[in-house]
Amino acid sequence: MTAAHKITNDPFEEVLKQILTEVASLRQEVHTHANQRLQKYQEYFPSGSFSKSAYNLAHYLAMRQFDLRHLQDRLAQAGLSSLGRAEASVLSTFDALIDVLLRATDRNFKPGEKNPIEYGLNRGQQLLEQHTIELFGPFHDHSKAHVMVTLGTEASWNYGLINALLKKGMTCARTNCAHDDPLVWQGMINNVHRAETETGRPCRILMDLAGHKIRTAAIALEPPIYHIKVKKDRTGKTVASGYLILTVAPLNSPSDISLFRIPIPKEFHRKLASGMFLGFIDNQEKQRYLKVEKALSSTDWLVSCEKSAYLVSGCKLKLLKPDQLDRKKGADEYALGKFDGEPLDIRVMKDDLLLLTAEHIAGRPAEYSASGALVRPAHIGCTLSSAITKLKVDQPVWIDDGKLGAIVEKITDQGVLLRITVAKPGGVRIQSDKGINFPETDLGLPALSEKDLADLDFVCMHADMVGFSFVESLADMECLMTELTKRNAFELPIIAKIETNKAVKNLPDIILGTVGRHKLGIMIARGDLAVELGSARLAEIQEELLWLCEAAHVPVIWATQVLESIAKKGVRSRPEFTDAAMAVRAECVMLNKGPYILDAIEALVNVMIRMHEHQRKKFSRLRALHW
Repeated sequence: MTAAHKITNDPFEEVLKQILTEVASLRQEVHTHANQRLQKYQEYFPSGSFSKSAYNLAHYLAMRQFDLRHLQDRLAQAGLSSLGRAEASVLSTFDALIDVLLRATDRNFKPGEKNPIEYGLNRGQQLLEQHTIELFGPFHDHSKAHVMVTLGTEASWNYGLINALLKKGMTCARTNCAHDDPLVWQGMINNVHRAETETGRPCRILMDLAGHKIRTAAIALEPPIYHIKVKKDRTGKTVASGYLILTVAPLNSPSDISLFRIPIPKEFHRKLASGMFLGFIDNQEKQRYLKVEKALSSTDWLVSCEKSAYLVSGCKLKLLKPDQLDRKKGADEYALGKFDGEPLDIRVMKDDLLLLTAEHIAGRPAEYSASGALVRPAHIGCTLSSAITKLKVDQPVWIDDGKLGAIVEKITDQGVLLRITVAKPGGVRIQSDKGINFPETDLGLPALSEKDLADLDFVCMHADMVGFSFVESLADMECLMTELTKRNAFELPIIAKIETNKAVKNLPDIILGTVGRHKLGIMIARGDLAVELGSARLAEIQEELLWLCEAAHVPVIWATQVLESIAKKGVRSRPEFTDAAMAVRAECVMLNKGPYILDAIEALVNVMIRMHEHQRKKFSRLRALHW
C-alpha cells in the first residue's frame, strides 16, 4: 500500500471532508437567508448600500436559525476553531474555517489573495471599537470599557463631586429627564464641562427621555403630625434626643437629608440663637421643649427634644431663654410653618385584592368591618389612567420593580381589581411614584410623550447622546429620528433602551433598520427586563442581546444595579462583584447615583481593568496565571 493511498483513506481526513461539506453548505444558506432578510429594509436604504454592520448582523441572525450544537462538538473534537465566536465577523469566520479545512484535505488547494483572518475577523472588532469611541469618546487609561454614572440633583451644585467622578474614571454622565428640570440639568452639564477642562478628561453626556410615566399615584396622607422620637435605655432614661431642622428655605438642598425639616417665618428665624428653647403643647396635650442647638447654614437651625413628642403642623411656639423656662408669660410666640402628614401605610399580602384606579383618586389601605370582613380593598392610582382601560382579565401587572406581582381578576366601574400573586411573606408596602409594568398589555401609546417632545428641545442643544426610553419598534425609532431632524440634530446618537419583552423581540428589526443610517447604542435595562421576563429568562436574554449587538457592531451599555450595595450603602457584595466582572463584556457599564458613588466607581474600574486582561467579549484571552 502506497503512502498516498494511506493518506487518501485516512479516517480523520474523511471526517474533515464531511465537516468541510457541511460548513460550506451552511455558509451558502446563511448568505442566502441574510440577503432575503435585508430586502425588507430596502425602503430605508434606497441605494441598496447596507453597511458592513447590517450585513454582518443579517448573516448572524441567519446562522443562529440553525441548531449548530452537533457541528460545534465535531469542530472541537477535530481541534478546529468553532463558530462560537463568530459574532463580529460571521462570513469571515466561515471563510477562515473553510480555508483551514481545504488546506487539510486538498493538496491542490491554492489560497486566495485575501486572508480571511486579516481581512474580515479583525475588521469586525475594529468597527465595534470605532463605533464605541464615536459614542463614548476615547478610553481612559488601561480600561477598554466606559463607565457611565447617573447624576443626582446634587450634581447641579456640587462641582467637587463631578470633578472627583471624572478623576475616578467616569467617561459618560447620564441625566434622567424623568427627574428635575432644565435649570438643574444645565447646572449638571456646566459642572461636567468645567471638570473636563480642569481634569483634561473627556466626558460625554447622555440625556434620557422620560418616556410615558406609568407609576403609582399619590397616597392619602395621615394628619400632619410629626413624631419626634428619642432613644431610651432599659430603665426608660433618655440617652439620645430627637433632632429636626427649622428652616426658612424648605425647598433648598437640605443641610442633612436624614432629618425632618419644618418651615418657620423669617422673623422667627432671625431671633433664634444657640441655647434658646421653644416651648409648645404637643398633640397629646403635653408640655415639650425644643432646644436650639446650632446654625447649620444661613437658612437652617438644628433643634433637639429630650422627650418624645407629637408636633402638630402650625402649632404655637414660645421663644424662651434658658432662665425663662419656669415663667412663660410675656414670651414671644410664633406659629410653626405648615407641613404635610406622612402617607398612609398601604400594605398587601399574597392573595389580597388591590384596586388599580385613575390617577386623581388618592391611594388608601384596605378597610375592614368590626368582625374582620373586608369592606373595601386597598387601592392605588395609576399615573397613566388610560392604561387601566386596556387591561384584560388574567393579564399580569407588576409594581415597584417586581416586588409586587398580580393578575387582573375583574374589571369594575371603579378600576381594575387585581389579585396579588407575588409578595414577600411579611407583605409589601405600596408607595407612590413606583413603576408599574403591564408586560402582556398593548397600551397603544405614541413613541414620544408630550414631555419627551418638550425635553427634546433641550436635549438636542446640550447632549452628546439621547436615551430613548421604552422604545419597542423600528417605527418608534423612525419617530425619534424624524423629531431629531426637525431640530437639526439628525447626527445626535440614539441610545435605544431595551426595557420590555416587545423591545427584545423587535431588537433585530430595530437595529437592521437603523444601523448605517444613524449612530446607535443599546442599553440593556436589566431592572425593567427582569420584571417583564423574569430573572431566569433575563439571565439568558442579556447574553443573547450582547451577541446580537456585537454582530451589529453596536456598543452596549450594561445597566441597572451594578455594584448597587456599594453606591447606596457602602457595603461590598460578592455576587455584585461577580456581576460587575460579567459586565466587562459590554462597551459601557452604568452605575446609579448614591452617597458612596465614588467608592463604587473605583471598585468598578478596578474590576474592569483586571477582567480585560482575561476577557474580550466572550473570548478568553488566556493571560498567564501567577499562583
